[in-house]
Amino acid sequence: MIARVLASALLVLALPASAQQVAIADYDPKISQPAFTGEGPVVAIDEAHQNFHTIDGRYAPFATLLRADGYRPRALTEAATAESIGATGVLVIANARGPISAAEIATIKTWVEQGGSLLLIADHAPFGKSATPLAAAFGVEMGNGYVAVRQDGKVTSRIEFSGQQLGAHPIIAGAGPGGRVRRVETFTGQSLSVPAGAVALLVLPEDALEVAGPPQVDALRRGESAPGLRVGGRAQAVALDYGKGRVVIAGEAAMFTAQQMQSGAKVGLDIADDQRFARNVMAWLARAIP
Repeated sequence: MIARVLASALLVLALPASAQQVAIADYDPKISQPAFTGEGPVVAIDEAHQNFHTIDGRYAPFATLLRADGYRPRALTEAATAESIGATGVLVIANARGPISAAEIATIKTWVEQGGSLLLIADHAPFGKSATPLAAAFGVEMGNGYVAVRQDGKVTSRIEFSGQQLGAHPIIAGAGPGGRVRRVETFTGQSLSVPAGAVALLVLPEDALEVAGPPQVDALRRGESAPGLRVGGRAQAVALDYGKGRVVIAGEAAMFTAQQMQSGAKVGLDIADDQRFARNVMAWLARAIP
């Protein structure tokens, strides 16, 4: 159980600015050796649940990366049923805002058990609300808050993962087309539990703090105290085998796309090893990595 604590009055945290982020239209992954040649796996990107990230919107760079790596991305605009996802290689659900029904959860769970692959992405609050029941079906509990860590003497919502914060898994080790992952950078996001049998791909540092929402963030920015949770040792991405299938659950969405802030700063695929990480996640899910 995570202990509830009082955040230090000295913490300074930038307000999450999802609304200020725009996809980089000219993002170029520059891939010379794609994971698949010819007719690669179909990747269905969910758009049936009021998704904040869509194939022609904020996840357009992710779709560009998939095409460059030999996948065939398509929008899934209908509910998940045995028929709608049956021919899909990898199902991606990113920042759903509408409810994912119990029937859909049961369908997806059975589909994974029988050999399907799921990439479930839910960013900081409120995006975990819709995804929480689906994550729970695979044993992962979502924190549903805003995560910040102390780096270079200050608290920041730009979180760097390197060294022992990167899990022992083929996605990290470089068995995939992207090569070895040495540093991943995320932007805020939420925390995830790591159930038995799963591997934490991105491990939050011991001083990681998760607060409930914008009011707490505003309080921290003003130098005031705010209640929060210590979430060190939890994850921002986990991988697990489930039956005959595979699942990756991520608590942050920006690392799978390329976006630019209003300030001009970039987040996602254009920085650190985020592109390499995204490629290896997809290759593992598509079984290009054993």
